[in-house]
Amino acid sequence: MSIRTDIKTILAENDVSITQLAKYMTEATGKHYSQVNISQKLLRGTLKFEEAKLIGKILGYELKYIRTKPYTK
Repeated sequence: MSIRTDIKTILAENDVSITQLAKYMTEATGKHYSQVNISQKLLRGTLKFEEAKLIGKILGYELKYIRTKPYTK
């Protein structure tokens, strides 16, 4: 699953539009976010990890690294 699909699913589950999300992100950071800006980042796959964490925080989620296989050198 892509980050785009994940975020759109979470938004739908929480009944939050991308426009509302943009407003919440702007309020949280002081940096201007728009519906178009977020949609384009999701479409292009250029959403920054920090932005994904912020979206998670706003919607009540936490992003974690989860080991799926042993580390090998």
